[in-house]
Amino acid sequence: MAINWYPGHMFKAKKELANAMSGTAVFIEVLDARTPYSSSNPMIREIRGYIPCLRILNKADLADSKINLRWQEYFNSLPGGACLINGLDKKLSTESVLTACRKLLKSNKVTMKPPFQVVIAGVPNVGKSTLINQFADRKVAKTGNEPAVTKGQQRIKLDLEWYLLDTPGLLWPKFEDQEVGYRLACTGTIRNTAVEAEDIAWFAAELLLRDYWPALSQRYGLDLKPDQTEDLLQAIASVRGCISKRGKVDWHKTSEVLLNDFRSGKLGKFSLEKPPPLPSTPNQPVPGSH
Repeated sequence: MAINWYPGHMFKAKKELANAMSGTAVFIEVLDARTPYSSSNPMIREIRGYIPCLRILNKADLADSKINLRWQEYFNSLPGGACLINGLDKKLSTESVLTACRKLLKSNKVTMKPPFQVVIAGVPNVGKSTLINQFADRKVAKTGNEPAVTKGQQRIKLDLEWYLLDTPGLLWPKFEDQEVGYRLACTGTIRNTAVEAEDIAWFAAELLLRDYWPALSQRYGLDLKPDQTEDLLQAIASVRGCISKRGKVDWHKTSEVLLNDFRSGKLGKFSLEKPPPLPSTPNQPVPGSH
């Protein structure tokens, strides 16, 4: 199944984001710590151009802490950028974010005068609104479990010299690499009605069986590692009561069990992507750079 989700309000949001670049001092891109590469929107990179970029690895408590640090080191090495980590054990405050923004202005020799505008953007359901409420220390952004809750821009005062421009979650019209789309669907970036749960769960089960069998074994009480993805899903169905009286597997219910356990962190902490070598290494691809 080809995955693409680009509703009409995102086209409008893209135009509004482009218009907001004039007068922007720092750009904040919120990334899912489990998928920093896939959740980095290439369209956003094109729109912001060479505006200094602060990347925030959000939902870091759902990802491997060692991999989080490797991604932070990688993003800190990119020209004009910096990276902070936000998660259960390390919550960002207004001051920590503004301190990073001030350092970016200085290191990039930005000559703007206050008040400074900071634009914050990211793919849907990356936790941007929750993050804003967290470091603003008040509820200023609407939150929800479904992607695309934020529909329009809003301006939020952080202190006397800084204000934040919140923007709707934004995807790009077509995933050239369908694995990117599947990873985003696994983490809940794409609305459930735009994908088939069974298809996404199969992808997740295949990946988890290959790389994270101990977590599956512990969560579902499985002793023997299945040889095939279908066998794994059947085992989960049996453990979680997703089998009918006639002995047939309810594939949709089983898929929802696996995806909900993955997205909530009940299954464990997973990093679906690892950073490439640092950009100083010759002939290496540099995702997320200018």
